[in-house]
Amino acid sequence: MTAVTDEDQGNSTTETGEPKEKGEARSKGGRWDDGLIARRAAAADPRGDDPQTGHSRTDGRSTDSADPSAVADPSAPADSPPDEDDVRPQVEAYGPSGGPLPTRLDALRELVGLSRARLDRDTLAEAGRVLDEAAARQRLSSRHTVVAIAGATGSGKSTLFNALAGTQISDTGLRRPTTSQPIACSWTDGAAGLLDRLAIPGRLRRRPHPGPAAFDEALQGLVLVDLPDHDSAATAHRDQVDRVLALVDAVIWVVDPEKYADAALHERYLRPLAGHAEVTFVVLNQIDRLPGEAADLVLDDLRRLLDEDGMALGEHGEPGATVMSLSALTGDGVPDLREMVGRFVQDRTAATRRLSADVDAAAARLRPVYVAEGRSGLGERAREEFTDRLAEAVGAAAAGQAAEREWRRNAGRACGTPWLRLWRWYESRGLPGSLDRMGQALAPPEEESTARQRVEQAVRTVADDASAGLPAPWAQAVREAAFNGAKGLPEALDELAAKAAAGGGSAKGSGGSGRFGTASGRSPATGVALGGRPAKPPRPKWWPAAVLAQVSMTLLQVFGGLWLLGQIVGVLEPGLVVPALIMLAGVVGGPLVEWSCAAAIRGPARRYGQDAERRLREAAAGCGRARVLDPVSAELARYREVRERYVAVTEFSTTGQ
Repeated sequence: MTAVTDEDQGNSTTETGEPKEKGEARSKGGRWDDGLIARRAAAADPRGDDPQTGHSRTDGRSTDSADPSAVADPSAPADSPPDEDDVRPQVEAYGPSGGPLPTRLDALRELVGLSRARLDRDTLAEAGRVLDEAAARQRLSSRHTVVAIAGATGSGKSTLFNALAGTQISDTGLRRPTTSQPIACSWTDGAAGLLDRLAIPGRLRRRPHPGPAAFDEALQGLVLVDLPDHDSAATAHRDQVDRVLALVDAVIWVVDPEKYADAALHERYLRPLAGHAEVTFVVLNQIDRLPGEAADLVLDDLRRLLDEDGMALGEHGEPGATVMSLSALTGDGVPDLREMVGRFVQDRTAATRRLSADVDAAAARLRPVYVAEGRSGLGERAREEFTDRLAEAVGAAAAGQAAEREWRRNAGRACGTPWLRLWRWYESRGLPGSLDRMGQALAPPEEESTARQRVEQAVRTVADDASAGLPAPWAQAVREAAFNGAKGLPEALDELAAKAAAGGGSAKGSGGSGRFGTASGRSPATGVALGGRPAKPPRPKWWPAAVLAQVSMTLLQVFGGLWLLGQIVGVLEPGLVVPALIMLAGVVGGPLVEWSCAAAIRGPARRYGQDAERRLREAAAGCGRARVLDPVSAELARYREVRERYVAVTEFSTTGQ
């Protein structure tokens, strides 16, 4: 059997006209039946249509009601003709043509989507519920305004409900609780979808008694719901109140002179719903019981309590809650309330106001997880300090000093006197504590531990700086990003820094342990093989001339010495002055050349050491940036994005939350 969807009620019927959902079937005459109760009433009426066949009985008069929620009214005139030609659409889909609400809902939806990976489900539950309920409300009628009447036991809310409807719909009496389930009264057709959303069964849907209240133009579009007592001893009653209050467009709180200051009312409902002041009516009922000016005094005290609850009062033309006094039993003040409700209904903005207030409330709950206490982020100073700590941990300064010493040592080997070079060679082979042997020594375990601790401290410090002032979930995400990236940072410092300085020199390493205890090849920036002998720095172009000068001085020493030796042994003619001067020139000239070379290499050696330090520092900075700073910056960028979405949600707040 193929289902046909009815646009007016949003429910499906079969081709034979049988209801697909209880109480929501369409008759063959194109009008709505009244659910189970109406069909029973039609079956009992000999003049009505057969509910099974749809054929007319005695006089062919239809018993279909204009609204699926209406129960046949026995007091209606018997000769009232049916409205067979009324083919107007029963439902006008809710769709605000403008205003900030659609933008705010879109921003809230994006905010929830961006935050799912960072916030737990419970934190986003309320925002998700608001989005779901807003989508559900926007699919339903915008011509109707659903107003609930809520109150405590004995406050007279059912009496007020009947007074507004103009008939005895909701039971009243001394027995408590009198109202056990929500009862709805709809002034116009097309509210079935809204009542389905409230889960009010068809047997509890009514129409106002024909009369002035039913035909009041200002009330056309009103759907009035009488709720059970919010302080009922029955838990199921309180649950129904909480459920319906979360779905209606507005609420009329009925209080009496005895319970208007009840803590349960203010702490459980009025204070949490203070942001919904524009869709709230607070009515002081039973003023007929108060003598003289006592009603005004109680009403003023009620306003004071509402102000303490944080609920704005709609006085002097300002938006806020409507507060008034009346007597539902005597009718005193009821016409004023009916007039106010009529203007409220005809304005047709109650649903928008309610949804906007719901968004405000959801945003207020999310504020602690989106709004930072101060200026958050990763500043340039924090980045520089992180780079300095990594450079210290990797030993950039020490590497630069070692490179400078190596330059000078190589210059001394190349430009020094042969006798000094011979002594240094002997020292390097005979003394275990020589400089060359120190260069071959592996990094001690305590140095490796200290270097790792410095890296961990650098990561911890930059994570604390970046997360300072952030809400707890985002601060935790920033720290996790930093610590996850730092897991392989010590090893990466050795490896990546070595690649960064691959052109700094060449030397065969022994594959020993690096500064962080990692097996690696050459040193990061100095061209030094980790665990091996330092690579020789590049030789300046003037070194060959210095070497030639040193060789010349050495030859002079040798020549002068041999000349003197030949004179001593009698091979050559005596004459000590010339050979002595030649030998003295060689002896003095050699150290002089060496000293001149040492002075000449001071600047290049310093620049070589600084360049080595810079390369190692850049390698450490690049490694730290790729593994720690970039993930931290990505988390901060994600936070800024959700923060912008949160600002868009709260930008057009109507409650200041």
